[in-house]
Amino acid sequence: MVKIGYTMMCEQAGPRELVRDVVAAERVGFDFAVISDHYFPWLVEQGHSPYAWSVLGAAAQATERIPLMTYVTCPTFRYHPAVIAQKAATVALLSEGRFSLGLGAGENLNEHVVGGGWPGADVRHERLREAVEIIRDLWDGGVRQLSGQALRGGVGEGVGPAREDPGHRHRSVRGAVLPAGR
Repeated sequence: MVKIGYTMMCEQAGPRELVRDVVAAERVGFDFAVISDHYFPWLVEQGHSPYAWSVLGAAAQATERIPLMTYVTCPTFRYHPAVIAQKAATVALLSEGRFSLGLGAGENLNEHVVGGGWPGADVRHERLREAVEIIRDLWDGGVRQLSGQALRGGVGEGVGPAREDPGHRHRSVRGAVLPAGR
C-alpha cells in the first residue's frame, strides 16, 4: 500500500509555520511526517533554518496520530551520537511512540559548522556505523565507553524511553531508520 507523507522543510519555513502545517497534514490524512535537520537553508534567500528537534517536540505535542521522523540527522559531526540518543528518546516519549530516527552520513553544507574539515565518504560511513552502535547501546539502557575507530567521547549512560515508559519501546529497524528506543 502506498503511504503519503508530508515534509516539514526547515530551510523553507519558520518553526511555528512548520508546526501549523504538520497539524494540517494530520487533519487531512497524511500517513506520516518527516523533518529536514538542516543548519543552513539551501539558498540565502530562504532565511534561516529553525532547529528541527525543537520543532519535533512542538509537533509531537500538537498532533495525535501522525508518525514523525527525522529526514535525516547526522549523528557524527554537529551532534554526538549520545546526544542524538537522548533527543530521540525524548521525542519518542513526547509523541507517545510515534517517532522514528532517520540517520545519514551528513553533508558538508550542514555539518561543517563545527570545523574539523570534511572527510571522505568511507570515513563518514564508518562514523555512522559506530554512531548507530552507540545509539543502540544507550537505548538498551547500558553504560558504554563512547569511542571507536572513528568516534571519540566519554562515557554514556542509557537514555532510552524504556527507562521511563516500557510500553513505548520499538524494536523494528529498517536500514538506517531506527525507531526511537530500539
